[in-house]
Amino acid sequence: MMVSSRGRYALRVMVDLAEHQGEDGYIPMKDVAARLGISLKYLEKILPALAKNQYIKGVHGKGGGYRLTREPEEYRVGDILRLTEGDLAPVACVECGAEPCRQAGECRTFSMWGRFNTVINDFFDGITIADLMRSGEPI
Repeated sequence: MMVSSRGRYALRVMVDLAEHQGEDGYIPMKDVAARLGISLKYLEKILPALAKNQYIKGVHGKGGGYRLTREPEEYRVGDILRLTEGDLAPVACVECGAEPCRQAGECRTFSMWGRFNTVINDFFDGITIADLMRSGEPI
């Protein structure tokens, strides 16, 4: 499993929005793009999925921008990565909703992949956006 720039940037955007929410809460995406050094055009490809799934809310026009819809503690990294990346499974046979593997009974590695899949998901589900905001603290 390799997390693409789409997933990494989505997490960075969520942290940036959490850290810079003001009283009105809406942050222009050009400001986020400038702070993170990510092109606005690329961010515009990521934001619709976050907005469609109510992770962020956007307002167009003067004073517009984006804001989180919940508190940073309520966003799990695993959920954001699954939204942007799809399944986090290391191999196809343990993906969510995968057809049962015909060789699972004889495969010496099947249980290992299943356990690794659990480790990956448990790890990312145990980290929140609030955790990522804590600079310098181990996760």
